[in-house]
Amino acid sequence: MKQVKFKIPVRVIVLLCGLFLSVGAFAQQITVNGHVKDATGEPIIGATVRIAGQDGGTITDFDGNFTLKAKQGATIQVSFIGYRTISISASASVVVTLEEDSKTLNDVVVIGYGAVKKSDLTGSVAALRPDGKNKGVVVNPQDLIQGKIAGVNITSNDGAPGSGAQIRIRGGSSLNASNDPLIVIDGVAMDNEGVKGLSNPLSMINPQDIESFNVLKDASATAIYGSRGSNGVIIITTKKGRKGQAPTVSYAGSATVSMKKKTLDVMTGDEFRAFIKNIWGTSSDAYRALGTANTDWQDEIYRTAISHDHNVTLSGAWKTLPYRVSVGYTGQEGILKTSDFQRITAAVSLNPSLLNDHLTMNLNAKGMYAKSIYADGEAISAAFRMDPTQSPYAYTSPFHRTFLTDSHGVDRSAETLKNFGGYFEWPMAAAYGDDSWPYTYNNLATKNPLAILNERHEEGHSRSFIGSADMDYKVHGFEDLRLHMTLGADISQGRQYRDANPASPQYIYYGTHGSEEILKRNLSLSAYAQYFKDFDTNHHFDIMGGYEWQHFWRSEHNDYIGYYPMTNNDPNLRGKEREHTPYRFKTESFLVSFFGRANYTLMNRYFLTATVRHDGSSRFKEHWSTFPSFAFAWKIKDENEFKKINWLSDLKLRLGWGMTGQQDLKKNDYAWIPTYSISTGTNGFYPLLGTGILYRPNNFNTLLKWETTTTYNIGLDWGILDQRLTGSIDWYYRKTTDLLNYAPVRALSGYKNQDWQNIGKLSNSGVETTLSWKVVRSKDFYWTLDYNFTYNHNNIKDLNGVSQDGKPVPNTDIKIGTDRYLQYNQVGYAMNSFYVYQQVYDKNGKPLEGVVVDRNGDGVITPEDRYFYKSPLAPITMGLASRMEYKNWDLGFALRANIGNYVFDNISSGQANLDKNSVWAPTSFLSNRPTSVLANNWQTNNVTSQLSDYYVHNASFLKCDNITLGYSFSDWFKGSGSRGLSGRIYGTVANVFTITKYKGIDPEIKNGFDDQIYPRPISFIVGMNLNF
Repeated sequence: MKQVKFKIPVRVIVLLCGLFLSVGAFAQQITVNGHVKDATGEPIIGATVRIAGQDGGTITDFDGNFTLKAKQGATIQVSFIGYRTISISASASVVVTLEEDSKTLNDVVVIGYGAVKKSDLTGSVAALRPDGKNKGVVVNPQDLIQGKIAGVNITSNDGAPGSGAQIRIRGGSSLNASNDPLIVIDGVAMDNEGVKGLSNPLSMINPQDIESFNVLKDASATAIYGSRGSNGVIIITTKKGRKGQAPTVSYAGSATVSMKKKTLDVMTGDEFRAFIKNIWGTSSDAYRALGTANTDWQDEIYRTAISHDHNVTLSGAWKTLPYRVSVGYTGQEGILKTSDFQRITAAVSLNPSLLNDHLTMNLNAKGMYAKSIYADGEAISAAFRMDPTQSPYAYTSPFHRTFLTDSHGVDRSAETLKNFGGYFEWPMAAAYGDDSWPYTYNNLATKNPLAILNERHEEGHSRSFIGSADMDYKVHGFEDLRLHMTLGADISQGRQYRDANPASPQYIYYGTHGSEEILKRNLSLSAYAQYFKDFDTNHHFDIMGGYEWQHFWRSEHNDYIGYYPMTNNDPNLRGKEREHTPYRFKTESFLVSFFGRANYTLMNRYFLTATVRHDGSSRFKEHWSTFPSFAFAWKIKDENEFKKINWLSDLKLRLGWGMTGQQDLKKNDYAWIPTYSISTGTNGFYPLLGTGILYRPNNFNTLLKWETTTTYNIGLDWGILDQRLTGSIDWYYRKTTDLLNYAPVRALSGYKNQDWQNIGKLSNSGVETTLSWKVVRSKDFYWTLDYNFTYNHNNIKDLNGVSQDGKPVPNTDIKIGTDRYLQYNQVGYAMNSFYVYQQVYDKNGKPLEGVVVDRNGDGVITPEDRYFYKSPLAPITMGLASRMEYKNWDLGFALRANIGNYVFDNISSGQANLDKNSVWAPTSFLSNRPTSVLANNWQTNNVTSQLSDYYVHNASFLKCDNITLGYSFSDWFKGSGSRGLSGRIYGTVANVFTITKYKGIDPEIKNGFDDQIYPRPISFIVGMNLNF
């Protein structure tokens, strides 16, 4: 029987089996929903997620989430720079925790005109990403790094809303020129000059938009910026979108309640009555002038302030175009009544890559509008001094009932009170030629603090724009060559309006109305070429050369007008303007530079860097100067013998030398050119000649030249236990020569008694160290500590340029009264040290009034008996930050300390005289006194009493900047087609406590002169971050 072959059915069976298997394989395909975070619980953005052995994959979004198609059980690899790659089995839901890799934790650090891996750094550079979970009141960018970086000391100006800060990197290198570091935002170098309505130039950047800070501290790192790098450089990089990122919306918001922490101890109403009774008796005019109230003037001027902050961000990638757009609003009330700060910010970042990723572009635009309402700080001083027995709004004393009755027996107190806006003021007879104003404010008396605040309105409006276009091109066919260009613009305009009523004690009767406007426009262009060459695995070389052009332009004008009231007796004056002279001024300067850098790496172990910058400034007759630097680094850990030490994970030595310059003359762009000033003011005319306008020649100095700082640096970076404990230590020495100083000149040598000149030498030397310790790293619990310590010794080496006879040179910025300078500069001492008389005490430790030490032994107390005693500069600063996380909870705090800084208590010094004719002045007014001066009972106000070292106090302090408790959540309201809601809620207390021996309101005073600082409040914050 013939056998039949069933070929077709076999093929069908094979086909069916294949189909069955493919269906089975398809059935095993699942959707993996995952979340990637670091050991602290922070989501990792942009981590690469792919199936092992396959191309493609995806990256994590803004929340650290990803979605991927994979077979059940397939191996998925998750990787990110600086972390160990993790492999996991595919399942429907996975959570991946990446651990730091000590071998690859070399994040790219932004430096001048480029970037480098942290492990390859040769200079002293600190890189910091803001801690999103451990921060206090953050309104401006400097709030994020205060106390966080060794060698960087940030002192907020005061507690006013929107207030600026003094930033110092490794001490001040100049006596009178700028000591502010250069700020670079997305490649645009700022000029650190604010405009009206914007006291802090950094206010234009919303802190929520900042990705990282990189602080260049030694000259080997900053010399590439030449004449603008002498005080260090802070590079701020803002956040950007990422390739492949799904569109993500996030919100960050907070509400803050702030209140005063401390007030100055002064006499209460009852105590002041007893005080006046004791020294004047009950039958005196002084006693009769006491009111019937018990007014706490400090309580009257302060309030509980409510503030809030909101920021919305949209980020992602549209096809191949990463983008990020953010809008923010800040509304900050001040605790001093009438003070307020409001800000709207917007930022757009586009980061396309073109030509097969050969051309990358970073396009950034940031805009800001701010409205500031300024409270006159004189109200704070007046609240210390105002008579506490007076009512804020009435005359209640027998003396005033008599004084305010005219010669016809008519009581004019109600009329006078109305003229004063309804506020009590110490009156005196007026001579305005106005029968409705028989009395005016006694201009020698303490003003009513409430009238100061409410009868004068100062409002500032400012607008700022920062734009940059950053383009980097890898040349096709020659990819080792990169061409880079950055265009930058920094444009700001601010106008401050003043509207003071005739009742304002500062502008009594006439009032004043007007404004002052500042417009600045800074443009820059930088271009450089960089060539990379690896000769073999042991030799790497790259060289960079470039050009930069910067133009700084600024204009100012103001005009303030007072008016005669309509009640004036002279009909020709009623409603007329008083004489006034508008002021207009424009200035500009240019900075042109050529720069270069060369790097050589041997065996990925030895690193050599050389930079040079040739700067030309229009501010000097001799325009050009050159600033070189050299640096060497040695990865000791990579030596064979050290590789065997298992517990040692990192050890690197750094050596650096370099020169930087200074050409910032505080807005004076023409100090070497003969110029003239046009007369201003109603008395500045000479009508016998032409229009009567006078032209006064200004001082000029054709020999003026660059201030130059030379820096030496030795540093050691280390890590142990697989980078669980890491740190660094640096020693530095900085010497500044040809100090730029606005100082007195020899008699008859100029048109003014002061001029810009190069006068001497100054040094800063010190040690700084950082420690970072991951105390606990477990599945549910994480604890890290970060500590930094800085010691800086500031010393003047030479003042021959201005002090031929060896006498000290005064710091003319601070005076006591009209002619008494407090701080001086002298060889062998820190800059701006206190120059005072040495107080003599009795056997019980009580200071003896007017008795000081005759230090030169000539038998006569003269100004030559003063001596240098202490400095406002803190030689030691420290910071400590802690963050603990348990599952979804986090707890953090930040501490900061200054040790060895001293403060002159000018409040007590100015109020120490308890002589009866000082308490009740001959012009008929009373003033309160701090309780601290009562026990001494001094009866004079002579110079030896005021300029006594008795008022120079140790103001060392330990501050707790903030304590924060937070809770993080994810996948709330998650459903099909929805990623759900993730985020964090938190509560913070800011400016928690201060431990100090200083008895004033606050020991943290930037210039060491405590007069009337706006108090820094304690704040309670609740906030929320949401990711949609």
